[in-house]
Order: sequence, then C-alpha cells, then structure tokens
Amino acid sequence: MKTLDRWLASSWRRSGAAAAAGALPVLAFPGPALWWWAWAALVPWLLLTRTAPTGKRAVYDGWCGGFGFMLAMHHWLLPNLHVFTFVIAALLGVLWAPWGWLVRRLLGGAPSVRRVAASLVVLPSGWLAVELVRSWEGLGGPWGMLGAGQWQVAPALRLASVGGVWLLSFLVVAVNVAVAVLVAVRRARVPALAGLVATAAAASAVWVWAPRPGAGGERVAIAVVQPGIVAGAASADRRFDREEELTRRLAGRDPDLIVWGESSVGFDLDDRPDLARRLAALSRETGADILVNVDARRSDKPGIYKSSVLVGPEGPTGDRYDKMRLVPFGEYVPARSLLGWATSVGEAAGEDRRRGTEQVVMDVGDGLRIGPMVCFESAFPDMSRRLAADGAEVLLAQSSTSTFQHTWAPEQHASLAALRAAETGRPMVHATLTGVSAVYDANGAQIGSWLGTDASAARMYEVPLTHGETLYVRYGDWAVYAAMLTLATWAAAEGARAVRLRRSAPRPPAPPARTAHGSPARPGH
Repeated sequence: MKTLDRWLASSWRRSGAAAAAGALPVLAFPGPALWWWAWAALVPWLLLTRTAPTGKRAVYDGWCGGFGFMLAMHHWLLPNLHVFTFVIAALLGVLWAPWGWLVRRLLGGAPSVRRVAASLVVLPSGWLAVELVRSWEGLGGPWGMLGAGQWQVAPALRLASVGGVWLLSFLVVAVNVAVAVLVAVRRARVPALAGLVATAAAASAVWVWAPRPGAGGERVAIAVVQPGIVAGAASADRRFDREEELTRRLAGRDPDLIVWGESSVGFDLDDRPDLARRLAALSRETGADILVNVDARRSDKPGIYKSSVLVGPEGPTGDRYDKMRLVPFGEYVPARSLLGWATSVGEAAGEDRRRGTEQVVMDVGDGLRIGPMVCFESAFPDMSRRLAADGAEVLLAQSSTSTFQHTWAPEQHASLAALRAAETGRPMVHATLTGVSAVYDANGAQIGSWLGTDASAARMYEVPLTHGETLYVRYGDWAVYAAMLTLATWAAAEGARAVRLRRSAPRPPAPPARTAHGSPARPGH
C-alpha cells in the first residue's frame, strides 16, 4: 500500500490512474457488453478519489476520471474527429470535477457512519446531476448513460419502466459506492451492507409491483430494409436502387409497414418525382406504406433537412417529421464562427443541417400509429416518452452508423432501443442503412435476430402491440428531480452544520491592552 501511495504521489501518474479508472465502466456497454461489470466498475475510481490529499486534488481526480470515461465511450470518433475527440472528452470531463470533490468530502479519511449513509444517496444523486447536464444536445447528448449498460437485463428493464434510465444509473452508482465502502472503510460496513440489502429489496418490490404493458393480442408485421454499404460515385442513386430491389422481395408477404434507414433517400422527393413514383409503385406492390428518410436540401424552404417521410400507394402521404436534435459536429458545428476549424481536422459538417420544430405521430394504414425518430434522437428518453404519451403504438428510429462500421458504435446504438421500449411500454424498431438493425418488444426483449453490419437484406418482424401507460411515461423524470432535491437538502444541511460549528467555536482571547509607551499593560506593576 505504501508503495502504491508513493507511486500515486506523482501528479501525472495519479491523473493517468484516474483516467484509466474512469474508462472502466465502458466495458459494460456493447461491444464487450459485460453488463454485470457496471455494478463494480466505479470502485477503483471511488477508492482513488477518496484518498486525494486535498479537495483540489479530488477535483482533478474527478476531472481526469470523467475525461477517461468520455474518451473511452466515444473512442470510435477518433478516425473522424481526430484530436478534437480529446478536446471534447477533456471539456466534458470537467462535469465530473465537482463529483470528485463530493467523493472525498463524504468518503475521505475515516468517514463516520452518518457520512457513509449520506454517500449512498448523495453520490448517486451527484452522478445523475452530471448525466443531466451532459444530456443537453449541445454537449453531445445522453450517449453512454451509466444505466444504459443494463439494456439486456430483464429486471433492470422493468425498473426502467418506473424511473427510466435515470433510475438505473442511480442504482448502479449506489451499489458501487456500497462496494467501495465494504472494501476500504471497515467501521462503516454495516451501513454499506444495509444499503445493498435496501437496494435489492426495493428493486425486487418494483419488479413485483410495477405494472406491465397490457398485451391485446394484436400483432403487426414490420419490415426493415437494410441495403448495406454503398459507396463511391452516384452512391445515393445506387443505394436507392438496392433498397428498391430488397423491398420488392417483400411482395406477397403482407407487411403492415416497411422502414428504410436514415438518409435512405438522398434527394428531395419534390425535386425527384421519379423517385416518388417508384416508391409509390413499391407501396402498391407490397401492400404497405413505406417510411423513408430524406437527407437533402428541401425545395419548399431553405436548408438541408433530415426528414422521415411516409409514402403510400399514391405517393407521399403528407406525414413528415424533420429531425429536431442534431449531432454536434456530425450535422452542425456549434459556434461555427469559433469552432469551424474542426472541419479542417476531421469530418465535421461542412454545412449545418436545419432543425424541425415538433415531434410527429403518423397514422399508417389500418389505424397503426407510429412515432419516428432519427439517428441519435433514440438516445434521448424524453423524445420516446413524448411520442408514447401522444399515442404512438410503435416507436421507430431511422439511423445510419456506416461511418463507424467496424467499431462499437452500431451495437451501442441498437441497444438503446431496448431501453426506450422498456421505458415507454411500446415496441421499438431500430432501422439502419448498414447495421445494426434491431427490433424489441414493449418489455425491451429482442424480437428475432439483429441485422449485423455485414448484412444487406429485408427482414420481417412480427411485433406485438400493447396498451396502457408505464409509470415513466406518466411521471417522467422523477428520479432526476429526487436526485436534485437530495443534493439541495444535503447542501443545506452541510451549510447549516458549518454555521453551527462557527458559532460554537471558542473565540480567540482578546489581545492585552497596551500602555501609552506601546508595551502590554502588566497588572500588578
């Protein structure tokens, strides 16, 4: 232990250790998808930060750990953003600096039982505060929220239907804190064990009590068309040809809806009426409406939009959703006047896409109502929640991760649909150009098999419809509000305690009176 302390005495080595510890939770996400690892992955970071010699050093440990987490979570951006990936990770890592201070404040030294008990709720609340801030679209959105690593665990998905991914993040951090206390703070093992037991008991109670989506027995057949990689000259035309060929294979199979991926149509359909006619012919041939995604400069208003467009037997039905939340640097450059240089060192957007103004629920034939999202909008739990509340029976995400084909990104993106389905109690279809495409039922369980990044195919999925409303749809982000209230209450209690300590502290003795000659008065002389 002394050898380790001497090694960590170097500021640079300690910072490197913090960054490495912060990167560990990423193994819980796809590709490795070691979901169980998340429940102990924060322990090394917690143990390091609690031993920081000063509050300032704890802030650095938090920052460096956050940098490591963000860099590991987004490492697949390196070939595209290059050095800017490190800049983004360093900027976002700052969000964990106060959390590092909080860890030392509650667990540093020989913490009392009271402080340990407080840490079991305050530290998870602090983590949720970080996730809340970084969930803002301008900071990259909520990609890699800690609870999202539990997308394949049925009990966790059940909890998500109650409090969303926020509740999962809170519980994961709480368990990590309890484990860290069991490892490092002998005198406080009882409250740590009590915290673990309480977490398990609460999770079990929710598992039994939380309402499940009501199944009405009705099913819809939804087909996903994934053309695969199409590159080179005239790729937009050749991609359309491939999608058309795959869609024709669905004729005679009676799909209720056919979904193409993001940017599946590279031209505005008003400018290319020939494409609109071909889509309408496909709709008549297959007997189903087709949801395409148009990535093009619009003819009726200025700018480039990414739009989900529904096409029926007579052509576009008029149902259209323009993407609202854009990918920073990928689809627009924040503060382009300052950061426009990013286009010269990576593959940042040369021209900003335009934003839509409202979400849309579309009516498909036979009364089916669908709620489309585009690309990383599926990472935002509030968007799918709003669509479910507005009456969507099936959630849809049209995506394209072709730029990151041989990385962890496609699987990470596909896994998010399981969480959105469980949160809302609505099945979700994740349709991509190049994989991974996936479909989940209203409990977040996978339907059929994934269409991987090596597939070029059209696949049908039998999707069971549900009714009813999950607690998350009804009450929203209550877990976040509870976390913010916890932090405010703890801060107020700490402030009141500091005031009491100042008032009760003995006052220093008054200085002795001085004589006219400037020397202290000496009584008795």
